[in-house]
Amino acid sequence: MPQDYVYVVRSAPVKGLEDEYNRWYTEQHLQDVLAVPGFVSAQRFTLKTDDPNEVPYLALYYMRTDDPDALLAKLVELVESGKMAMTEAFDHERVATVLYQAITPSVQPIKA
Repeated sequence: MPQDYVYVVRSAPVKGLEDEYNRWYTEQHLQDVLAVPGFVSAQRFTLKTDDPNEVPYLALYYMRTDDPDALLAKLVELVESGKMAMTEAFDHERVATVLYQAITPSVQPIKA
C-alpha cells in the first residue's frame, strides 16, 4: 500500500544567477518533477532572514509511493540522462536533501 513521504530539498543559486535559478525552479523544475508518477505536489519557500550562512531556498515534494528509494533513483536517472533539464544557475555545492515518511495522516481542523 502506498505511503506518504516528503522529500525536502534545500538549495541555492550560483552567485549572480538568482533570477535564472528562481525562474527555472518555479516555471520548469517543479512541473518536471511532478510529471514523475508518485510525486503528488510541490511547494517552494525562501528563507525569511538574510543569513549568508544559510541555504536560502527550500522545496517540499510530496510523494505517495510503495518504493520511495526507487522514485528518487528515477529522478537521479532523469537528471543524469539529460531527460530532466537542469540549469547552470543551480549551485550543486549548496544542496542538501532528506526524505521523511509520514507517521500520521494529514490532520484538518475539527469544525464545530
